[in-house]
Amino acid sequence: MPIVAQSTETTDWVSRFADEVIEESERRAPGKPVVVASGLSPSGPIHLGNLREVMTPHLVADEIRRRGRQVRHLISWDDYDRYRKVPAGVAGVDETWAEHIGKPLTSVPAPKGSAYPNWAEHFKAAMVASLAELGVEFDGISQTEQYTSGVYREQVLHAMKHRQDIDAVLAQYRTKKAPAKKQQKPVDEAELEAAEGSGAAAEDDGSGSAGYFPYKPYCGNCEKDLTTVTSYDDATTELTYACTACGFSETVRLNEFNRGKLVWKVDWPMRWAYEGVVFEPSGVDHSSPGSSFQVGGQIVGIFGGKQPIGPMYAFVGISGMAKMSSSRGGVPTPADALKIMEPQLLRWLYARRRPNQSFKIAFDQEIQRLYDEWDKLDAKVADGSALPADVAAHARAVGTAAGELPKTPRPMPYRTLASVADITAGHEDQALRILSELDPANPLGTLDEVRPRYDKAEAWINTQVPADQRTIVRDEPDAELLKSLDEPSQQSLRLLLDGLAEHWSLDGLTHLVYGVPKVQAGFAADATPKELPPEIKTAQRTFFALLYHLLVGRDTGPRLPTLLLAVGQERVRRLLGE
Repeated sequence: MPIVAQSTETTDWVSRFADEVIEESERRAPGKPVVVASGLSPSGPIHLGNLREVMTPHLVADEIRRRGRQVRHLISWDDYDRYRKVPAGVAGVDETWAEHIGKPLTSVPAPKGSAYPNWAEHFKAAMVASLAELGVEFDGISQTEQYTSGVYREQVLHAMKHRQDIDAVLAQYRTKKAPAKKQQKPVDEAELEAAEGSGAAAEDDGSGSAGYFPYKPYCGNCEKDLTTVTSYDDATTELTYACTACGFSETVRLNEFNRGKLVWKVDWPMRWAYEGVVFEPSGVDHSSPGSSFQVGGQIVGIFGGKQPIGPMYAFVGISGMAKMSSSRGGVPTPADALKIMEPQLLRWLYARRRPNQSFKIAFDQEIQRLYDEWDKLDAKVADGSALPADVAAHARAVGTAAGELPKTPRPMPYRTLASVADITAGHEDQALRILSELDPANPLGTLDEVRPRYDKAEAWINTQVPADQRTIVRDEPDAELLKSLDEPSQQSLRLLLDGLAEHWSLDGLTHLVYGVPKVQAGFAADATPKELPPEIKTAQRTFFALLYHLLVGRDTGPRLPTLLLAVGQERVRRLLGE
C-alpha cells in the first residue's frame, strides 16, 4: 500500500510529504497541477477530528504552493450520502427527523431555524466559514451535484460493466477475518464512522440475492436508499430495483438515470481516478483488512487510476473528553475552537504534530498553558533561537502561501486577558484601564490593540469556565476575618499596602506580593529561591490565600498581580482594611 513513510525524526513532516507528493505527481501527470484531496460528510456538526482530514492535505498543498507550483486541494462534500441517524444534540427530541433516514443529506430539511435549504448545506456552511478563518484554500465539490447532473455517468456504467471484477476484489475481504487485537479503549460505531472520514464503513458493498451491483438507486417514491437492484442489462443499461421501505419498483435506463450513487467502497476509488488525486490522508481504522482505503487501492485500477499516497491520521481529542465522534452531542467543532482561540494557535496544533500522532485541543484551563507555549515559541522565532522544525511549524501556523493571517497587534498573555475579562464582566472601559496599567511605560490606547485575542479569552471565560470558578470581587470588606488576624498576618497586609503605590504595575506588583513573605522572614524582597529556606514557599501560599479570601472570598483566583490591578488601588485598600 503506497503510504508515505512516517519518520520519527524532528524534521518538518510537511516538507517531507511535499517532496514525495511533487515527485509522485510528476510521475503520474507531468506538468499538471498537483491534486490533493479531503472528504467530509455534512451529516451533522463537522468536528475537530474531521478537521485533521482537511488540515493534513492543506498544509502539504500550501507547502507546494510556497514552492511556486500549482496545486488543487479538493474537498468532496459527501452530501449525497444517506442520512444514517439523527445526531445527538442536533435535532433535540423531535422524532420526525427519523423519518428521513435513508434519504440523501441534501434531501433532508435543515434543522429548525436554519437559513439554509437542507441538512447538508446547514452543516457545510459552518465548516466553510471556519476554513476561511483558518486560511484554508480549497475547491469544493458537491457529490449531489456530481451525481445528479450526470458527471459520473460513464464511471457508473463502467463500474456496472466491471461489477464482477469489483466483486472479486471485495470477496477477498468478505471471508477474511481480521486478527484479534487488544484495544486499549473500546471503539464504538460512531468512532469508526468518524475514522472512515469521507464515507460510511458500515454501508453495504452492493451484494444482494440477485447478484452483485455496485450502484444504489434512491427510491423514486420515498427518496430512500433502502432499495435492491434485481436486474441489470449491460446492452440496454436497463436496471430494475425494488424499495424495501415503501414497496415501490421501477425499471430505468442507467445511461440517463441520475438518482443514485456508487456504493462507498467503489465510489471513493472512482473519484481518485476521475480527479487524479495524488495525496489524500485517511483515518487510523483504514489499517484493518477490508477498509475502504485498502480495498480502494485495488478497485481504483479498474477505473484506470492509482491509489493516492497519504498518511493515516490519528484521533484528535479534547481536554477532559473522550475521542470525538460526530454522532455524539456537544462535540466541539472548528467554529467552537475559533471562538476561544486565534486561528494561528489552532493551525499550530495540527502543524506541529505528525499525522500519526494523536493530540488534544484544550477547552479547559490547559488553553492558558498552550498559549504560554505558543507565545514562547513566537519569541524564540523572533530572536532566532527556535529549532528548525519549530520554526517551520510556526511559519505554517501564522500564514499561508497567500500571506500572513490577520493577527493581534499587541498579543498580551492569554491568561492575563482571561483574568481581566473575568473580573470586569464585560465592562470594556474597566478592561482597558486595567490592561493600560500592566505596563505604565507603554500604556494600551485601545482594546483593538489586543483584539482578537482579548475577545477569544473573554469568550473562553464566558462559555468554558464554570460559574463557581468565576471571579466575583467582594463589595464590602470581610470585617470578621480582618478582626481575627494575628499580628504576622496584619503585618503582611501592612507591608503590601505600604508598597502599592510604588509598585502599581504588573511587574511591580509581582515583585511586591512575592516579596512580602521574604521581607517578613528577614530576607531581601529580591532574594532568589536558592537563597531562601523552603518555609518561604509555604509562607507565600498562606499569604496568597489570605489575599484571595479578602478580595474574592475564595482560596484561589486569577494571578494576584492581575487581580490587584483589576480591583483598583482604592478598592484594594478598602477591602484589605485600610
